[in-house]
Amino acid sequence: MHEVHMPQDILDRALARRGAIEVFRDIDPAKTALLVVDLQNGFMAPGQPCELANAREIVGNVNRIAGALRAAGGHVVWIRHTHVPGGGGNPWPRFVEFSAAGWGDALNAALVPGQEGHALHASLQTRPEDDIVDKTRFSAFIQGSSDLHERLQRRRIDTVIVTGTATNVCCESTARDAMMLNYKVHFIADANATRTDADHNATLANMLLWFADVRGTDQIIDLIEASQPAG
Repeated sequence: MHEVHMPQDILDRALARRGAIEVFRDIDPAKTALLVVDLQNGFMAPGQPCELANAREIVGNVNRIAGALRAAGGHVVWIRHTHVPGGGGNPWPRFVEFSAAGWGDALNAALVPGQEGHALHASLQTRPEDDIVDKTRFSAFIQGSSDLHERLQRRRIDTVIVTGTATNVCCESTARDAMMLNYKVHFIADANATRTDADHNATLANMLLWFADVRGTDQIIDLIEASQPAG
């Protein structure tokens, strides 16, 4: 699990700008979706091209949030990064150009539907009522990547809780675009993972300043459960 550190100057700047650290004081579970980004074998299983050991450590927290949100009437979406050979009419050569020594090609091959690397990790507690969405870019919301936005709009979702891997790549990209599309965004500090603490904490700082409320698993579950009638 990452050692989370939020610099005091980031907290001070947020407080000076908006008068509070958190923007969103409550949550409506019926209008909320948990987005679980890329917790697939290709990023979690030992020996896979982009194995991130830290991603295995957040599964318990992701499952806890999913269970709490379902119990409160919310929705869970499992997002899979997907490579379509040949681009499927939507090629992305820039990704491979930023990946040295064939690493990008190896990852792409692992994330083709039907390959072991494309499958969700077996430790995830999925349910039949959940959605599974395949995306082809770091962000699940950017045009041409997936139909996530349309699915959420059909359900009248206005709030998303972002979890998964990698914190500073697909999770950050998805959270940024969600905010741009006017979703209320909660970014969960101990339910996202990447390769290093430095990468993780840099994203958390930027999220808190500009894009999302940054909370821990216990905090977001408390917020979800506080929305339910007593008794």
